[in-house]
Amino acid sequence: MDSLKPNDSDTSANSTWTGMVPVEDTALAVTDTGGRGIPVVYLNGSYASQRHWRRVIADLGPGWRHITYDERARGKSKRSADYSFEACVRDVDAVLAARGVDRPLLVGWSYGALVGVQWASRNPDRALGVVGVDGPYPTGWTDEASHEEIRRLFRRIGWMLPLARPFGLAARFSAEQHAEVNIEIHGIHAALEPVLDGLTVPVRYVVASGEALGSRDDLQEQMRTTLDPVLARNPNLKVSAKVASNHGSILRKDSAAVAEAVREVAALQPRGR
Repeated sequence: MDSLKPNDSDTSANSTWTGMVPVEDTALAVTDTGGRGIPVVYLNGSYASQRHWRRVIADLGPGWRHITYDERARGKSKRSADYSFEACVRDVDAVLAARGVDRPLLVGWSYGALVGVQWASRNPDRALGVVGVDGPYPTGWTDEASHEEIRRLFRRIGWMLPLARPFGLAARFSAEQHAEVNIEIHGIHAALEPVLDGLTVPVRYVVASGEALGSRDDLQEQMRTTLDPVLARNPNLKVSAKVASNHGSILRKDSAAVAEAVREVAALQPRGR
């Protein structure tokens, strides 16, 4: 698959590059601001795109190297035969290799936060650290009854998915694929506690307070409390801030808190790195 040509100004290390990065059977839409600052790689929510990070990037400013990309079948990226979690982890490596970055600071929201801590767990000598924006939390639905409920939900709302895509609430795949992605995510979250316990890089959480639209019985707040035992056991993990916004609005309403968490992780790096 041919990649798009980068911007004409790409010859400068300080210029922004935009283009398509081929990986396996697809290609990812990537933006890299360049520069000599710490490389920050932004990992999107399940169906979100690069545009959701605009406020955080603006709050951090130009002293950083900001790298954003759209995951498979999200935003401007191409479709694929593989939408698994492992494919998303491989995509991190593909983007890093394409942009010549070895040691990134990862910032992930929701699903992206799960990708970030898993990648850091597997690459502790390469990850400068992780900022998790309202996630990941070590809890998930793993029984077959819950899985069937997820499948029924996506069958019922399947007709709405194309309408939801422009808002970052759906991807360009079928209702069945949406359901299976969600089921897989729940299983990985449910098995996450040992991964969080073993992290040796600094991780800072920005935790939302509000319940998302459609959530019931304080479900999301209950999910957030599952992090407390891990925080008590692993000193590398800390809560940088708990903010008033809910899961869906946190990047829009509390981008400054996310930016501050990035600065906290960066401040922990030894001089000269």
